[in-house]
Amino acid sequence: MPGGRLTQQERQQIAQGLGDGLAYAEIARRLGRPTSTITREVMRNGGPTAYRADLAHRATERRTHRRRQAVPRGAQAPAPAHGRDVEAVREYEEMFTTLLMQQGLPKMMSRVLTCLYTTDAGSLTASELVRHLQVSPASVSKAVAFLESQGLIRRERGEGRRERYAVDDDVFYQSMIAAARSNTQLAAAARQGVGVLGPDTPAAIRLENIARFVDFVAESLIRAAEQAREVLHSKPEASSGGTVGRG
Repeated sequence: MPGGRLTQQERQQIAQGLGDGLAYAEIARRLGRPTSTITREVMRNGGPTAYRADLAHRATERRTHRRRQAVPRGAQAPAPAHGRDVEAVREYEEMFTTLLMQQGLPKMMSRVLTCLYTTDAGSLTASELVRHLQVSPASVSKAVAFLESQGLIRRERGEGRRERYAVDDDVFYQSMIAAARSNTQLAAAARQGVGVLGPDTPAAIRLENIARFVDFVAESLIRAAEQAREVLHSKPEASSGGTVGRG
């Protein structure tokens, strides 16, 4: 059924579809599933190049087992905020974490960042992160120290002596600017090579072209980031269909 859990046979069909180079939408159509279901399934289990049906199925069984153990028998689960589907939120968090890992961020740092992004308050204490992620305080401490050093989160004073860790609305802007500055350093290094290798030589021409290309991309990135910065601080408008408009 479209709303039920994926079966092992369906996972095998997903793996076969990926091997045949099919798009997620086509795989979903053949299985009678939403495209988002296929996307989440693949991204949280290694991505399109590393997805394996047997490993994905066992990983899902382990996650289900851990969740059952985490909730004591007879305990009432907290009501989801805004009527959200708890399972759908959890799956989304796993998918987003995988995407951050594919961008080069370590797993625990990715989990913490995803947790902060998907929290309405935009900030959590260390103990709240420990409870949500079911990890040790030491793991959270190491993750937040790394994320703060990269400018991805900030500390803010909470009640009493508790510190809260928050995601800044400007984090993506700062990340884009940092990437652009890194590119300008690459361009400068390429131009330095022109002088070392001698002007008008094939190698020097190649390096000069690299520098020109990188300069153009970096300048365009900075300009676009500056123009779009206000988007990070605006409230998206909902369209008549209930979806968020791009403005």
